[in-house]
Amino acid sequence: MIGLVEQVGLALMLFIIMLGMGATIRVNHLRMVLARPLPLLIGLISQYGLMPVIALGLAIFFELPTAIAFSLIMVGATPGGTTSNLFTYYAKGDVALSVSMTVASTLAAVVLMPLAIWIYAGGYTSADLQVPFSSIIATLLFVMVPVAIGMVILSKSVAAARRLERASSVVGILLISGLIIKFLIQNREMFLGTPYEVILSAILLGLIGFFFGYMVAWITGLSPVIRRTISMETGIQNTPLTVALISLSFPTGAQQDEMLLLPAFYAFFIVMTAMVVAMVYRAFAKGL
Repeated sequence: MIGLVEQVGLALMLFIIMLGMGATIRVNHLRMVLARPLPLLIGLISQYGLMPVIALGLAIFFELPTAIAFSLIMVGATPGGTTSNLFTYYAKGDVALSVSMTVASTLAAVVLMPLAIWIYAGGYTSADLQVPFSSIIATLLFVMVPVAIGMVILSKSVAAARRLERASSVVGILLISGLIIKFLIQNREMFLGTPYEVILSAILLGLIGFFFGYMVAWITGLSPVIRRTISMETGIQNTPLTVALISLSFPTGAQQDEMLLLPAFYAFFIVMTAMVVAMVYRAFAKGL
């Protein structure tokens, strides 16, 4: 169960991670978004159109329990995070475009994430599971504050922003790792008894996202570099944000613990699957 200490830790983790993200965003990244609207548009469609549909399809196919299906769709509706920028670099994609897409999807999340949840997860709501849209929107608005602070720091001092980015990355990883480990230890019986369908759903969400993100970019005639970029940006979600939204928006208890299982599995497996996909893309980019 997520207690007060864990909730404070999650809020702090989210603030630190998003502060580091803001410290990487220059004003010219926002200009780049406007200068290259097609890749951005395809990325947003993939992020908020494809991923929630994929999540819903997996939930229906595997007949997942209501709370887990709902959290799967929440992961699918979450914007991309800075991890996608790193794997885009490994995949020989367009890192500047990846950063721009991360910025755009994060800013758009205030409107598009609640909308995607309302559209795709509506069938899983009931008297036992109500969606606290006001809390979700408030948390997303809270996310914008550290992003803005990080951008201001970067505009004043590049050196300070670089130190902040490195520190926030380390602290953020330590906090989210500690919180997930603590959660898994506290709920080890539920964790060990997790059905294989839940684990497969967590793995397949990212893998199918990589595939369809690439295919949509290919169908629209974008270059291989941009295809790889959109693919990585589509499949990799900002899991710490999902965990924070569930923990800070939904009542504590057994249902919340069950909802947190899926993001925990996704966060664990996405690093491995993203590395494999990135290395495949890298190999093809070199002409192998």
